[in-house]
Amino acid sequence: MMTATRRSRTWIRLSRAASAVLVAAYLSSCQTVEKRPGPTQGLTVHSQGMASYYGKRFHGRKTASGEKFDMHQLTAAHPSLPFGSVVLVQSVESGRTVKVRINDRGPFIKNRIIDLSYQAAKVLGFIHQGMEKVKIFVLQQP
Repeated sequence: MMTATRRSRTWIRLSRAASAVLVAAYLSSCQTVEKRPGPTQGLTVHSQGMASYYGKRFHGRKTASGEKFDMHQLTAAHPSLPFGSVVLVQSVESGRTVKVRINDRGPFIKNRIIDLSYQAAKVLGFIHQGMEKVKIFVLQQP
């Protein structure tokens, strides 16, 4: 028959052993997450402001570069970047990015810095809002 003191020591030992097992299990489940660089890391912001998009009404029409506008392609209109330039557009709010090719001129509305195709706006997730604050990073110029 066990005495009260002996029972208490046994419980203490079992508690310590159980605690050690729990701590070991917890520590083994922890992972080191390697942080990958974001898509804009190391790039210089060309401009920041409001983006809008254009779609159905202009689909199939000739752009300023001479090619037909396709609302389902990842293209954009910019007031000054050379046609064929490739830019990365990042939503300031969501952090989402999309790579587009400049093939048109615009936007022609004050305080807007780029007009994206319907598809590019869809990727950034602002179709319903119509406009989004963005950063533009130039990746390639012809």
